[in-house]
Amino acid sequence: MVKNDIELLKRGTEEIIPEDVFIKRIEESEKEQRPLTIKAGFDPTAPDIHLGHTVLIRKMRHFQQMGHNVIFLIGDFTGMIGDPTGKSETRKKLTKEEVLSNAETYKKQIFKILDPEKTIIEFNSKWCADMNFAEVLELTSHYNVARMLERDDFSKRYKSGKSISIIEFMYPLVQGYDSVALKADVELGGTDQKFNLLVGRDLQKEYNVQQQVIITMPLLVGLDGTNKMSKSLNNYIGIDEKPSEIFGKIMSISDELMYVYFDLVTDIPKPEILRLKTGMLDGSIHPKDIKVSLAKDICTQFYDKDTAEKALQEFNTVFVKKDIPDEVEEFFVEKSMLNDDGTLWIVKMMVEAKMAKSNGDARRLIEGGGVSLDGEKITSPDLNLDLNFKNEGILKVGKRRFVKIIKK
Repeated sequence: MVKNDIELLKRGTEEIIPEDVFIKRIEESEKEQRPLTIKAGFDPTAPDIHLGHTVLIRKMRHFQQMGHNVIFLIGDFTGMIGDPTGKSETRKKLTKEEVLSNAETYKKQIFKILDPEKTIIEFNSKWCADMNFAEVLELTSHYNVARMLERDDFSKRYKSGKSISIIEFMYPLVQGYDSVALKADVELGGTDQKFNLLVGRDLQKEYNVQQQVIITMPLLVGLDGTNKMSKSLNNYIGIDEKPSEIFGKIMSISDELMYVYFDLVTDIPKPEILRLKTGMLDGSIHPKDIKVSLAKDICTQFYDKDTAEKALQEFNTVFVKKDIPDEVEEFFVEKSMLNDDGTLWIVKMMVEAKMAKSNGDARRLIEGGGVSLDGEKITSPDLNLDLNFKNEGILKVGKRRFVKIIKK
């Protein structure tokens, strides 16, 4: 039983420090029926959770399923400092209102993965906000500048003469102090957080708290197949997106990348993944069928099996039969939107229908050949549609997005 637990907990991890201590703690925990305290911190700087975030959250769920105490720590205090990890310059600080608003969105989304009755949600302002200046100075005395400059991003900025504010040095200290306050046995984080996690171990030792084990998780590669999944790079899959959108995006990834997704964002047993991979290589299983099983599994995680099956049907309708989905959102054109001659600028219509983020975005989509109305490609962003004689039509943007335009 312990062996199986350890194998599942180690699945998909990048590094466990120190691994021998981790195995010993799991064994002792099971023997003594004493749950471990598992911590993972999230700065609410971006409110939407995407599939990349779930690599870490799913590992939290594995610990949760084994009876351990899982703490989802929302860094409302550190969020106002701003995580400098990977940044080439000092980042803009968020306001308290922005942090709390984003935190609420996080709380709503994580329970698609974690068990709400077994999840402890903490905010680090609980112990950070009341620290007086003497306590802050005491905290800084437990670390030194030379160690801080060992961080790759700080080191590069220092050598290139770019600014590093003192408050940025405080970020890993405060994150590390979270582990002291929570007496964490294990802390999880992405590979880019390794330095911060190690600071937590160091500070626990300084404060005479048993040092935590740290587990780093890989950064999931996004839809472009090159960069880590990120909203800013628009290569992400949001867990709150429509099932059809999630399904379609999964189907767009490469055959090589899908096995990484199988390993990091599903619980499908490794022997089964190996069977699928072997089948693809020897030609006995079509890659598309394997990808369909992956897309259905991920859709089911955030919705349910019936919804995942409908997403498959819609995918087949749109991409295999090249038809319009049965259910299409409707956008009603108000008279006030029209020009005096009854026409409507295509760019304005796309923005109003939320099929483009801005006029510039709409122009780029049209110029890229990705926009059509009732099957006819729109070739000019300057087009004014004549809606005097056309009361409705299907606007298609990209490969998967449809909206029915209806003139009131």
